Amino acid sequence: MTTNKPSLRDTKREATAHALAEAAFGLAREKGLDGFIVEDVVQRAGYSRRTFANHFSCKEEAVASAAVMFHGADEVERMLANVSGDMSPLDILHRLMKMQFTTLHLRKLRELVLLAKRFPSLEPYILMSLRHLQATAQELVQSYSQGRYPDAYPHLLAGAVYGGMLPLLDGSLDIAFPGEAEDETPGETAFDRYLESMFGYLRSGF
Repeated sequence: MTTNKPSLRDTKREATAHALAEAAFGLAREKGLDGFIVEDVVQRAGYSRRTFANHFSCKEEAVASAAVMFHGADEVERMLANVSGDMSPLDILHRLMKMQFTTLHLRKLRELVLLAKRFPSLEPYILMSLRHLQATAQELVQSYSQGRYPDAYPHLLAGAVYGGMLPLLDGSLDIAFPGEAEDETPGETAFDRYLESMFGYLRSGF
């Protein structure tokens, strides 16, 4: 499968959105969601309010987006370059999740969940951002399945896989993220082992 490389315009647009999201996330960490306004975000990022409006509907959406944005569309391109036609949908999703859920993204997502407990208006935007990751995975599986699976299969598979991430983020399961020393978190299970277990259950049908 071939994909269209992102244009320079797309790359710049993505970089602008990322800068705005990072500024909003930083302000939320420092001041709480009620401690800043959109004007503070655009001043920190160095853009206009109109530019902000071209990317986000509100500061909550910008904050939530910071945890799920790739640092460049070429990350997906690199991932796709390593996908062979004989890989199963589960193997493709496994590889994609390792790319999407880096240590940085996981820690930001966990911080967002904690912020949402203090500021409930943030929660729907976190779910929307996670849904965006899930939709990307779903489209990828659809494009590579080439009619080999029923139409509902990519939806169900992506839903099961990304639903398995929620207990890590809300603290329901004690999981040591990549880069965290397990001896500093007694009783926790390493993230990579959790992923392997999750995909093992999916492959065996529980």
